[in-house]
Amino acid sequence: MAACHDLADAPEDTAPAPPTDGCADCLAEGRRDWVHLRLCLACGHIGCCDSSPGRHATAHYGAAGHPVVRSYEPGEAWRWCFTHAAMG
Repeated sequence: MAACHDLADAPEDTAPAPPTDGCADCLAEGRRDWVHLRLCLACGHIGCCDSSPGRHATAHYGAAGHPVVRSYEPGEAWRWCFTHAAMG
């Protein structure tokens, strides 16, 4: 299988978009029930993981088409491509 070009082309990091203290969509809904956070490497959107009730990182991918996120959890640096279901 060929390597995921989205992971290869994504920046190593990007500045998070405000708010930076949690899932932007959950906070807009008045919620704080996310499990883990993901940072979109295209625009800095912070969304919650698929284990969270809102699943906002996946929703952001569906709406914006930005394929690569990285963990926004302390001490984690892994990345994920939604398009190719690949980790990098």
